[in-house]
This record gives sequence, C-alpha cells and structure tokens, in this order.
Amino acid sequence: MNKKNGSPEQGEPVFLSIGKLRRAHGLGGEILMDVNTHFPDRIKPGKTYLIGAEHRPMEVESVRWANKNVLIKFIGINSPEEMAILRNQIVFINSQELPQLPEGEYYHHQILGLQVFTESGEKLGSIDEILETGANDVYVVKQETGEELLLPVIFDVVLSYHLDEGKIIVRLPEFL
Repeated sequence: MNKKNGSPEQGEPVFLSIGKLRRAHGLGGEILMDVNTHFPDRIKPGKTYLIGAEHRPMEVESVRWANKNVLIKFIGINSPEEMAILRNQIVFINSQELPQLPEGEYYHHQILGLQVFTESGEKLGSIDEILETGANDVYVVKQETGEELLLPVIFDVVLSYHLDEGKIIVRLPEFL
C-alpha cells in the first residue's frame, strides 16, 4: 500500500466495497445489506464476496431486494446467531472482477492518487477525493501547499488521462 495516497502499489490487489452488512433479518440466516455499488444487478446467488477486513470469502445462496437494500443469505449461514458475526462488516469484491468500462470511462480507484498537470506542464497536485455532484463529478486536487483545488470533470477541463504514467492533463477553468 502506498502510504502517501492510499493507493495500492503496482500489482497489489485492490478490494472495492459493494455494501455493508447491517442486521439479521428473520430466522433463516438472511442479513440486510446496504448497497453502495453502481452495479447492483451483479449481486446474485452463486457469487463469492469477500467479507470484512480479513476478506473472508463467502458464497451467496439467495438475494431479495428490499427497497434500495438487499436481503442476502450466504451458504452455510442458517440462523440469526450465525449471521451476528457478520453484522456491520463491509462486503468487498476484488477489482479484477469489475466489468470493463467503455473507452474514456474510469473507476474512482483508478483516478484517486493521480498527479494533475496543466497542459503547459505545471504540476497542480494529486487527486485526493472525487465528489459526485449529480451533474458531473468534481476532482479534489490536494496541492503541495496543502490547499485544495476543485476541478469539474468536464471535457473543457479534463483534457486527457494517462493512467500508465499516473497523471491527468487539465485546462484550468477561467473562473479559477
């Protein structure tokens, strides 16, 4: 793990959260899971997820939707008592299992930590956070001075991504 920006070192596995297990539901071993993935349709029986900080692999037996959450049952868990050990645990997948995105689209974990340069080569800092605003994302760029620069993720501002070089090229908006 790169201690400077929290991003994994080259070749290190990346685990991404898809939800958080909340509380047992009923007597059959189901648990309520808050869903935090853009691909909720991929939560289905037969899939194996990694549970908790230890990334304990567990296979899904059944899935039922409950509003924006899911009631999930794992194979081998048959009672609320057995499910209690999973309460408040994060559910992960390995990033290698993610579907390929269309050309020019990136997952947040690919963007976080990238160095930001202007088109003239001036280094602005690194992407510390991504804000999802609805209209477009906003990159929070942490500058070497400690100050933050907010850059809207629009075509006029973000000119190109160079993931293999760990950087993006931007044109500062006129209002900055």
